[in-house]
Amino acid sequence: MIRWFIVIFLALVFISWFSPLLQKLGFGKLPGDLRFRLFGREWFIPLTTTILLSFVASLIAQIL
Repeated sequence: MIRWFIVIFLALVFISWFSPLLQKLGFGKLPGDLRFRLFGREWFIPLTTTILLSFVASLIAQIL
C-alpha cells in the first residue's frame, strides 16, 4: 500500500515539473480539454490530454 502512495506522489511531482513543458508542446490546449471560469475561479479539466498521455504511457509499458 505504501508503494502506491509513493508512486502516486512521484507521479504528481513529475507532472507538476513537466506541465510547463507539456503546455509549450500543445498539451492542455487540445479539443476536449475544458477550461472555464466559475465563481471567480478558473477551472481546467484536461480530459483529452489525460487520455492521450495515458495511451502513450501504456504503449511504453507494453514495449518495456
